[in-house]
Amino acid sequence: MVWLYPLAGVLVLFLLMSLKIIQEYERGVKFTLGKFSGVMQPGLRIVVPVIQNYQKVDMRVKAVDVPDQEAMTGDNISTTINAVIYYKIAEAKKAILEVEHYNYAISQLAQTTMRNVVGEVELDELLANRDKVSLKIKDIVDKATDPWGVKVEAVELKDIVMPGEMKRVIGKQAEAEREKRAVIIKAEGEVKAADNMAKAAKTLSTAPGALHLRTLQSINDMSSDKSNTVILALPLEVLRAFESIAKKK
Repeated sequence: MVWLYPLAGVLVLFLLMSLKIIQEYERGVKFTLGKFSGVMQPGLRIVVPVIQNYQKVDMRVKAVDVPDQEAMTGDNISTTINAVIYYKIAEAKKAILEVEHYNYAISQLAQTTMRNVVGEVELDELLANRDKVSLKIKDIVDKATDPWGVKVEAVELKDIVMPGEMKRVIGKQAEAEREKRAVIIKAEGEVKAADNMAKAAKTLSTAPGALHLRTLQSINDMSSDKSNTVILALPLEVLRAFESIAKKK
């Protein structure tokens, strides 16, 4: 019976080697004699040594930096852009069986897609509608990686670097645009002021006594000034009265 002790030890060791722990955020893709035999859920699982093996797949959202890429915009302006892509594994089986090294494959696909999409838009649109361009890249990459069991959550363009001379051109363009808006606003203000003055003149000429009241108001305003200059203002009606008296004589 002594020989049973080594055998029991071997069996215990074999059992311990067969026990595998799958974390809550992981899935295990199991193979039996080289063939896919199922996806292991989180918990304590048994994998028979030699006969079976498995690969763990992290199901959490991952952030992958897309390195700097030289891209030509639709209006033939060279730019350097980079981005970050957020994705997660939706189906562990496909991620292992359908593509080799899905992390690397997704990064390469994002790089080529980013260059292609940037080449379809002009620089002004790229700068003004960065979110729209990012969404287009995300949709293309998500559709292409669907057979791999990958779900792309988002793509964010981080930096768009332009040549130095192009930065100066854009700066001058922005300055010219600001000056244009200032001139337009000033002109609109002058037009409104002219309209108000025309309305005021019409009111003063048609309303009885309005001109006299305005004259008295102007005299009152000037009287508060401590200047030594004295201004005498006479209503037009007074001058006309003097003119009529002179004619009678």
